Amino acid sequence: MHIALVSPKGPLYRHRGGIFRKSLRYAPLTMPTLASLVPPELDARITLHDEGIGDIPLDLDADVVAMTVITGSAPRAYELARAYRARGIPVVLGGPHPTLVPEDAAPHADAVVTGYAEDTWPELLRDLRRGDLKARYEQAPDLSLANRPLPRKDLVDAKRYTTTAVFEATRGCVHKCDFCVVPSAWGRRPLQKPVEDVVREIVAQGTRKALFVDLNLVADPAYARRLFDALVPLRLRWFGLATTVIGHDPDLMDRMVRSGCRGLLIGLESLSTAGLAGADKKFNDPSAYARLIEQLHARGVAVQGTFVFGMDTDGPEVFDETVRFCVETGIDLPRFAIQTPFPGTPLFARLEREGRILTRDWSLYDGQHVVYRPARLTPEQLLEGHTRAWRSVYSMRNIAKRLGRSRQLLQIAVPANLGYRFYARHLHTHYTCDTLDGWKVAS
Repeated sequence: MHIALVSPKGPLYRHRGGIFRKSLRYAPLTMPTLASLVPPELDARITLHDEGIGDIPLDLDADVVAMTVITGSAPRAYELARAYRARGIPVVLGGPHPTLVPEDAAPHADAVVTGYAEDTWPELLRDLRRGDLKARYEQAPDLSLANRPLPRKDLVDAKRYTTTAVFEATRGCVHKCDFCVVPSAWGRRPLQKPVEDVVREIVAQGTRKALFVDLNLVADPAYARRLFDALVPLRLRWFGLATTVIGHDPDLMDRMVRSGCRGLLIGLESLSTAGLAGADKKFNDPSAYARLIEQLHARGVAVQGTFVFGMDTDGPEVFDETVRFCVETGIDLPRFAIQTPFPGTPLFARLEREGRILTRDWSLYDGQHVVYRPARLTPEQLLEGHTRAWRSVYSMRNIAKRLGRSRQLLQIAVPANLGYRFYARHLHTHYTCDTLDGWKVAS
């Protein structure tokens, strides 16, 4: 049996030369994880195809094609599915978009997998071998991440990525931000790998550098403490994601730094308390942002701060105010996105009720296009302001000001900022960035 695992991309994300003649993408974790779960008795040949780094062949000689689909890549996934199914190849669709709106994906697939696939993917493959493929496979509520096989990173073409040292300790998030797909798709119960399993995977790869793609590593402080303490002997230098809540726990922050943390992506989202409250992200306090950034910088941790433009409280002034804040606080890698109401989220439901959704062309749901009618801006103002903010914060003058204030990991921050500067000036032709790509430039 030949199993082809495919990661389709929307038009702005498909492979190009990259800013540094190499894609800024880190190696995917989903496809190697799925590959590790293939039942051994199938004696399968497994191939990985990532459209972020190369063309996906339409003439695949496969017994099944399985695609991981986000909303922005859904039209492309459906296009590929048509081509493969026309040749008699069964197609399986899973990932965030099919989980959020399975009824949208179902007409384009022989089977749809909702939720996490640790248990359902092997079941599906055994059913396929027996000729008994079902139309829907749903995650069981008692899913555990313990004692799972190591991801098949040996199948990844490491030369095409900035790093393959990508790891995951937890999944999910305890919060319920209205724009986030996570609570809508997978609920708010976080899943955790046993700490010893995480350490085993890092040791097996033999790396001293790591990227944790967990959405919120500090969601459970007790678990985070155990994890950070266990990482200390490994002498890692790692980057990951956390929420602003880390600023409330200096002990946890110190343990995180001792474990090797050198950079964090933090969703600051907005400088408006009312805007954050409207998005159900009340745990963010804009008045505490500067202090948090100062605390992290004092501990040698670089900050990739992300902001969303287009909340109902945002007016024409929001773009310059946000850029000014980024420069004044020395955020190492600022990042901006246009608020995007992904289907299946409370934000989408509210905007749909209010008649503000402008298009259901999923390929535009990528954080770079305006797909709804803002409250205090025209769609044109939102798009223009977003572009202007990127160019302004990554002007040479503002890069120098920000890095002069932070002075964190300059050997990484300087090339990363130059890369983002190029990107900022080619927003709609070179959008090739992954969530944490900036940290990968010199890692």
